[in-house]
Amino acid sequence: MIFKDFNPSPQLEEFVEVYHLRHFVFSNDKKLPFKPYPPRPEQCIAFYPLGSELTELVSDGVIIKKPRSVITGQFTNRVNRYNSHQFMILIVVFKPGALHRLTGISFQQVTNNHVDLEAVFPTETRQVNERLNSCNDYTEMISIIEAYLMKLAKNIKIESRPSDQVLLLLANKPQKYSLDWLAREACLSARQLERKFYQYLGVCPKTFARIVRFDQSYNMRLKNPKDDWLSIAVACGYHDYQHMVRDYKEFANATPNMLFDEEHKAPERMLGLNK
Repeated sequence: MIFKDFNPSPQLEEFVEVYHLRHFVFSNDKKLPFKPYPPRPEQCIAFYPLGSELTELVSDGVIIKKPRSVITGQFTNRVNRYNSHQFMILIVVFKPGALHRLTGISFQQVTNNHVDLEAVFPTETRQVNERLNSCNDYTEMISIIEAYLMKLAKNIKIESRPSDQVLLLLANKPQKYSLDWLAREACLSARQLERKFYQYLGVCPKTFARIVRFDQSYNMRLKNPKDDWLSIAVACGYHDYQHMVRDYKEFANATPNMLFDEEHKAPERMLGLNK
C-alpha cells in the first residue's frame, strides 16, 4: 500500500503541481467509510489502475461511478468518495489553467463534473490505462504518466499567456490582490479577466479565491490539529471564525468541526496512513 506524493520532472513543472498516488487494500469483511472531499483549487486528471470509485455530490445526492481515467473540473461543492476494497488512484494535479492549455477544453463545461479522459484522447489514454493496469511498480507508473503528459505538452493547444501568471498569484495569496490589479497584470479589463477565469478554471476569480482560502484553512488544520480555529481563520485572511464557518457550510456542507470528525474516519485513517 502507498499514500505518497511525487514531484513532476523539470520538463513538466510548467504544467504539473504534484502527483498523488494512493493504493489501499482492505479485507472484504470491513465496511469502508467514505472520504469527505471538499473543494480544492485544482483541475486534475485521475487514473484508476485498480478497483473503482463512486463519488456522491453532497449538494444534490447524485452518485457517479468513475471510468478508469477522468478529467476533473473545478468543484465548488463537496463530494463523498467511496472506494472498493482494493483500490488504486493516481491523480495528476495541474497548475491553475494548465489543463485548459493542454486540452483546449473550456472548463466552464466541467465545473462540478468529470469527463472520461478516453473520450478526449482515445488512443493514447487507452494505451496508458492498459499499461497502468498491468504495472506493479509505483515508480514506473509515474514514468508512464509523465511520458503521456510529455506527448500532450508537445502538442499543446494554447501557449503561455500573461493571464497564466495571474492565476498563480491568486492561487498562492487570494486575499492580497484585487480583481482590477490582476486584470492590469494580465493586460485585460476586469470583465475580460472574469471571462478568462470561467474558460480556464470554470469559476469566477472571487469564487476561486474563496476556495483557495478555504483550502488553506483546511490544510492548516490537517497539519496543525492542535491549532484553534480562530487562529487559523485569521491566518487565512478571514475576518473572524464565523466568516470562515460560512465558507465551510457552503463548500463542505458542514461546520469545521463536523468536517474534521468525518475526515478522521476516512479510509487512510483506518490504515494509519498520513494525509
